[in-house]
Amino acid sequence: MVQAFAIEVPQVELDDMRARLERTRWPDAGAGEWRDGTDLAYLRGIVEYWRDAYDWRSAEARLNANPQVRVECGDIGIHALHLRGTGPEPLPLIMTHGWPGSVVEMLDIAPKLTDPAAHGGDPKDAFDLVIPSLPGYGFSDRPRAGGINPSAIADLWLQLMSALGYERFGAQGGDWGATVSIELALAAPERLAGVHLNFAPFGYLPTPKYTPDAGPEEHAFFDDRAKWVAAEGAYAALHGTKPQSLAYGLNDSPAGLAAWILEKFHTWSDCGGDIESVFSRDDLLTNISIYWLTQTIGSSIRLYRQRNLAPPVPLRSAPEVPFGYAAFPKELWTPPKPLLERAFRLERYEVMPRGGHFAALEQPDLLAAEIRAFFRPYR
Repeated sequence: MVQAFAIEVPQVELDDMRARLERTRWPDAGAGEWRDGTDLAYLRGIVEYWRDAYDWRSAEARLNANPQVRVECGDIGIHALHLRGTGPEPLPLIMTHGWPGSVVEMLDIAPKLTDPAAHGGDPKDAFDLVIPSLPGYGFSDRPRAGGINPSAIADLWLQLMSALGYERFGAQGGDWGATVSIELALAAPERLAGVHLNFAPFGYLPTPKYTPDAGPEEHAFFDDRAKWVAAEGAYAALHGTKPQSLAYGLNDSPAGLAAWILEKFHTWSDCGGDIESVFSRDDLLTNISIYWLTQTIGSSIRLYRQRNLAPPVPLRSAPEVPFGYAAFPKELWTPPKPLLERAFRLERYEVMPRGGHFAALEQPDLLAAEIRAFFRPYR
C-alpha cells in the first residue's frame, strides 16, 4: 500500500536535542586539524551553530517540498521521495544513498534528473526518481531482530518499485547504494534497464585469487586498497563486529554523533581540508539531525554487521545488466577499468574531474550529466 508521507518532528524532540547540545561534555584536544579524528575547534563551532542558529523546521519544509511516500514492503515500511519527471517518456530510476548519508544527499541532484531541460539538458533524458531511505535509516522502519543485509534490501526495492507501478527501471548509487544496486541486477536482471555506480563495493570484485592473469594496474589497486583499509577502515571493522556498543554513545550524544559523521564527510570528500568549501553547514546538520531525530544511528551501522554475516562472493561472471561507472578522484578507492570489466558488463567508464565519495551532494551537475549520458541508450 502506497501512502503519502510528510515529515513532522515533534517539538519536544527538538527541545531535547538543543538541551543535550547545551550540556555537551567536551574532551581534551588530540593532535588537532583532523589528524586524530574530528577537529575539536571545528566541532565546537558547528555544535554552537546547531544549538543556536540551525533551523530544523526550514530543513523539514525543504524535504516536505518533495513528494514523499511510505510503502509497506513485507513487514517493513519504506520511506521514499517520489519525483515525477518532466519529459516525453521519463525512465524510472531508483537512487540509493549510503552511510553516513540520507536522502538529503539527493536533493540538489534530483531536479537535474527529473527536469533536465530546465538545467541545460535534453527533456528526453528525464527520469521518474524514487529515492528511498534505507531500512533502519531516517524515516524508513528499523528492521526487526538483528538487522537486514543488502540482498534483502534489493528484494524490498523490487517490491517498492512494483508498488509504485514501475516494472522496468534503472538503478544508481554509491556506498551502500552501489551494493544494493548490484544486488538488484543479480536478483532481477530482467527488470533492470541498467545500473550506474559512483563507487565499487570491494566484495564483488574478482581478487587475484580469481584472476591469475591480472595486470600490474589491478595488483596496484589491491595494494592501495589494503593501505586504505589499514589507515581508514577502523570504523567499518567496528560497525561490522560490535555495532551495539558504539550505538549507546552515538544515540545519547548529538555532539558525539556529529563527530562520528563529520569526520567521514571531511575525509572522504574532495574538500581539500575545508569541509564547508564543499558542503553547506545546513546540509551537514540536516543529514546528522535525521539520524538523531529518528534514532537510527544504531540500526544504520548494524547493516555492516549483517553484511559481514553474509558477505558477497567475488563475481565470476558479469551480470547481464549494462553497468556504468563514474570514477571520482577522491573516492575511497577506484578500481581500474579492466577490473570492473571482469566483474560487470561495463559499458561506460568515465574519469571525473573532481569530487569524492558523496558525489551527488558534492558535484550534482557532473554526476547528473553522467547519469543521463549512461542511461540514454537503454531507455
